[in-house]
Amino acid sequence: MGSRMKVLRVFKDLHKTRKDVFKDDNRAMTAARLKINEEFKRNKSETSDENIKEMLKMARSVETILRENVIQAVHVEENKVLLRPRKSLLLENVPYCDTPRKT
Repeated sequence: MGSRMKVLRVFKDLHKTRKDVFKDDNRAMTAARLKINEEFKRNKSETSDENIKEMLKMARSVETILRENVIQAVHVEENKVLLRPRKSLLLENVPYCDTPRKT
């Protein structure tokens, strides 16, 4: 796949993740959209394959961090916050067992 296609794929993936992570938070969605677009515009004239690979690697890392580590929180009272984790962040709670399972 050519560099241009890889860049477009990462760009689209970042925006998809932005929409999923910041769903129902217009201010955060707008700020993330502006930052993503700003970074891609600032580097659109880059021609070095090595630099492009490094920037793509960084963009993938950012996308992974957003997808796996960011949880929305909503202030509901003065000292109370409601967390809204996405289904992809919820892990199955498996009880601890000292003896290994037989498979």
